Amino acid sequence: MKSGRAQRPPQRVIPIAAAPSGGSSCSPERRPRGLLALAGVWLRDHAALLRKLQWAVVLVYAFLLIVPACLSLPEDTARMWDNLTIFAQFVFWGIWWPFVLLSMVLFGRLWCGVLCPEGALSEWAARKGMGRPIPRWMRWGGWPFVAFVLTTVYGQLVSVYQYPKAALLVLGGSTVAAIAVGFVYTRGKRAWCRHLCPVNGVFGLLSKLAPLYYRVDEAAWKASHERTPAVDCAPLQPLRHMQGGSGCHMCGRCSDHRGAIELSLRSSSDEVVRVAEKEADGWQTALIVYGLLGVAMGAFHWTMSPWFVALKQGAAEWLVDRDIMWPLDTEAPWWLLTHYPQHNDVFSWLDGASLIAYVAATALVLGTGILASLALAVLASGRWRTQRLHHLAQALIPLAGCGVFLGLSALTVTLLKAEGFGMHWVNDARLALLAGANLWALRLAFGILSRWNSGLRRWAALLPFCGALALVDCAWGFMFWWW
Repeated sequence: MKSGRAQRPPQRVIPIAAAPSGGSSCSPERRPRGLLALAGVWLRDHAALLRKLQWAVVLVYAFLLIVPACLSLPEDTARMWDNLTIFAQFVFWGIWWPFVLLSMVLFGRLWCGVLCPEGALSEWAARKGMGRPIPRWMRWGGWPFVAFVLTTVYGQLVSVYQYPKAALLVLGGSTVAAIAVGFVYTRGKRAWCRHLCPVNGVFGLLSKLAPLYYRVDEAAWKASHERTPAVDCAPLQPLRHMQGGSGCHMCGRCSDHRGAIELSLRSSSDEVVRVAEKEADGWQTALIVYGLLGVAMGAFHWTMSPWFVALKQGAAEWLVDRDIMWPLDTEAPWWLLTHYPQHNDVFSWLDGASLIAYVAATALVLGTGILASLALAVLASGRWRTQRLHHLAQALIPLAGCGVFLGLSALTVTLLKAEGFGMHWVNDARLALLAGANLWALRLAFGILSRWNSGLRRWAALLPFCGALALVDCAWGFMFWWW
């Protein structure tokens, strides 16, 4: 491939009706500024300060990731406040990741644009590197789904939540890949974040629910005749036609560009109900249904599932009866399967195969059931259209995000219990969060269905959609209450 100045990847502009502005348009010079718009301008004008903040996060991230991996594993009596390894485990998996997910719903992808260490390192490398154009293979739309599934399953095989070496391997490996991709491709952009980051798809989905976004006034853009340099948009967004916030990193660099872009408030249902009508696609549906509600559910389930134990025991008995003993061997390296004999935590090949089989079965059964329920809802609403199926699947984003938050926060609860904190209220809080997510999903589904039909058909289509919600709720019921 020829080297040279990076070119922006071609963008497919989706014709989406603009949201009502609520009033007559003003010229860029006369548009009143609100506090949010001023906050966006502040982010733009303090880019140097934000870069220093990003590097501070990089240093903390590197310290908590690398140093514990160089120390001996903690004893059973060690606690969070006197052991760096357990403290780092709590910071990464008990606080960092659950609340990064929550921040997507509250503030959009502000984490990506202002704090993410991988994004900062990838962009820095791209400013120093080869500047090659983004290749076609990297633009494949299935990477967010594939990367999420592979990272999730591999993380379970090496026990990424429990051991610092595994965390260094998974998180550190992702960071090294981000730097390498940044060094080779684009000039100062974030090709890794846009195309290959394992959580890019998840962050993009959750940020659709955020009440904050950068509103683009295309009329003001066209009316502006001022000569302004192009915005240095790291995630390569088509700014003039940007309708939603799923790809925007909320860094503020484009704020007030041509008097047409400003940080604004919106309805938390706007992007899912309106923009996703044309923008939703099959890969997003796969990530919601088979990724967040399937693979992730299986990854959280297996450690306490009696079905997993029965599967593994049945397979072991079958192998022993036939004198096939190699799958019971426990000599796999730690970077392939969990291997910490000093803590009596060692995976055999059978353990690894059983884990993969259980997660895959959970994803197939649960995901297919959810997809069938969505298809019935589309049929009940009127004429079948595949795009309607993808659009309706977006209504499940609140429940999918809530589930991942609950699964990750289960480790938070476990670590806090070990420190002696009373957590008797946790199950009530979980129930409240699930109930809220269900109501939010129903509201989004009703808004989507209302764009297709009115009257009885709309209400009839909600019944099979409730079946999809029930499947997800039952899965969490088994994990938190029934097993």
